[in-house]
Amino acid sequence: MVVAILRLRLIIHGSRSLKGKRQVVKAVTARVRNRFNVSVAEVGDHDLWQSAVIGVAAVGVDRAVVNSLADRIVDFVETAGGAELADHRMEIVNC
Repeated sequence: MVVAILRLRLIIHGSRSLKGKRQVVKAVTARVRNRFNVSVAEVGDHDLWQSAVIGVAAVGVDRAVVNSLADRIVDFVETAGGAELADHRMEIVNC
């Protein structure tokens, strides 16, 4: 079993409230979840209006496939709009 863990730090330009931030975060997490069938959640910067940290987890059997999926998720978030990808960290774990 191979697990990919992503930590994506997003900058949400133009957000003036936590409600505005929530709308953007919900949209990004829903798009990632629906497109890639992975687990997604906001895992940090809960009280900051213009920043969010999203955690993504994917499980598979083949390391190359899981690594490719994680790379595609990062590329998707970079180009999807709604928020700027400021930083990301990826960890691939063999279990």
